[in-house]
Amino acid sequence: MELSVGVYDLAGGAETVSGGEGRTYDTASVVKVDILAALLLRAQDAARELSGRERAYAAAMIERSDNDAATALWRAIGGAAGLDAANERLGLTETVGAAAWGLTQTTVRDRLALLRAVFGAESALDARSRGYLGTVMSRTVAGQDWGVSAAGTGRAVKNGWLPRSATGLWVVNSTGRVTAGGRTFLVAVLSDGHGSMEAGVSAVEGAARAAVRAVVRGALS
Repeated sequence: MELSVGVYDLAGGAETVSGGEGRTYDTASVVKVDILAALLLRAQDAARELSGRERAYAAAMIERSDNDAATALWRAIGGAAGLDAANERLGLTETVGAAAWGLTQTTVRDRLALLRAVFGAESALDARSRGYLGTVMSRTVAGQDWGVSAAGTGRAVKNGWLPRSATGLWVVNSTGRVTAGGRTFLVAVLSDGHGSMEAGVSAVEGAARAAVRAVVRGALS
């Protein structure tokens, strides 16, 4: 099993990554945040709001992790090329879109960069777009609100999971924002090689709790 975890202190600006910071992972469904961010950038560029259909797809994609909605919006942003162009504007340097959106490659540092673009003050996304993304991430349905949310309260989260057809092992990822110790943190955990989804969820939640606890205590280096 391989696992990388990163924490960013939204107020202080300190970032810590452990467990192979340069390791790349398949995104699985955490890339749905990238897809929505790319759609919002396109809408900003055209000086328009999202259509009713786009909002319905976006809510389904983030809140319920609906794959058909993600595929529809993936096409709308121009697939991998559109994703890569948007992510470059958002400050991501280690994420590469794939023909199948769930196989997009990323790193923990780039997941934190995307979370900063959503929840931070400096971003190519305007305040309305950031607020919308944060809102739908805070509405993740019960049963899909595990992961980094275990590290604190006030969560806004997007998770991803993917069974490997060749090995039967699981990719399990979690990204989002939590509050702990009176501070707000952006947290990303990427992992691969779990024997089951349940084992992956347990490992991801344990890593998120430990990493945030260490930062709160000033112990993570």
